[in-house]
Amino acid sequence: MAKREYTPNDFRNGNAVKWCPGCGDHALFNSVLKALPEVAERLDIPRENFAFVSGIGCSSRFVYYMNTYGFHTIHGRAAAISTGLKTARPDLSVWVCSGDGDSLAIGGNHFIHACRRNIDLNLILFNNEIYGLTKGQYSPTSKLGKVTKTSPFGTIEEPFSPAVLAIGAKASFVARTIDMELDLTKELLVEGACHKGMSVVEALVNCVIFNHKTHADYADTKAIREERTIRLVHGEKMLFGANKEKGLVLDGLKLKVVTVGEDGYTLDDVLTHDAHCEDTALHTMLASMRYPEFPVAVGIIRDVARPTYDSEVARQIEEQQSVKPNMKADDLFFGGETWKVE
Repeated sequence: MAKREYTPNDFRNGNAVKWCPGCGDHALFNSVLKALPEVAERLDIPRENFAFVSGIGCSSRFVYYMNTYGFHTIHGRAAAISTGLKTARPDLSVWVCSGDGDSLAIGGNHFIHACRRNIDLNLILFNNEIYGLTKGQYSPTSKLGKVTKTSPFGTIEEPFSPAVLAIGAKASFVARTIDMELDLTKELLVEGACHKGMSVVEALVNCVIFNHKTHADYADTKAIREERTIRLVHGEKMLFGANKEKGLVLDGLKLKVVTVGEDGYTLDDVLTHDAHCEDTALHTMLASMRYPEFPVAVGIIRDVARPTYDSEVARQIEEQQSVKPNMKADDLFFGGETWKVE
């Protein structure tokens, strides 16, 4: 039978999309639709082997618009439920759609352990730095001093950087994109989905109602993005600016922005991005960069290979069944004891 070739429309159902006009989630949705046919081709899997899982929040309505299997779960638990799904069905391409509040507040525990375990999930973390669905409370990524309904005098909490948190929790693939960069987003989603292991793509999205232009200082227009973000590409020099005239160098143990050709700095001094480096030090520094001192890093920050939780569970079951043919999967986790529920 001929191999099915998919189009973006094959992955979209007929439900009306109910995000606010101008919401950055629309852009993410279109990028996902464009990415999935390429993922299906590269992984050689049919549409029915895709599953989308979400928690609670604006972004978590994603599953209602997908012509795939979907599960709208409870607040913060999408990563936990996806862990069970991927472990039971390793043949599936499992996608997690979650916001900064959903994943990093009530769901923070599940998020970091999914990263640590390196489960083969594709997590899109919609970061609009606010709780949108519940009408404008500050979230774990809201800027320090942000005035919201729950911080009328400004937040007094230092915000999380999702990418930094993911790297610290040992996620094997960490990337960042901006909602308006549709081609970049599609590329990162494809690479993350084809990566074996936990893939975290932090998407900087705009909430037009409760946190409009929160990323505008470095993401508002193409010209601004050229000057105030840096696209990281493995094996390429870390250059940015409209003419790629600025770059990143190491000044002792710290990053420094320089202009090539000034103050004695040449292209040879500019760092080359190594996304595959096992050591997390430089990846953490890149993910931590904030405007205006530094450009904001987008692209693939980290991409390393290590065993996945789901494949290791499958390996243990297979090994034990080879010496104990009648063993069931439960025996592996309960030491072969018989558990009876009265």
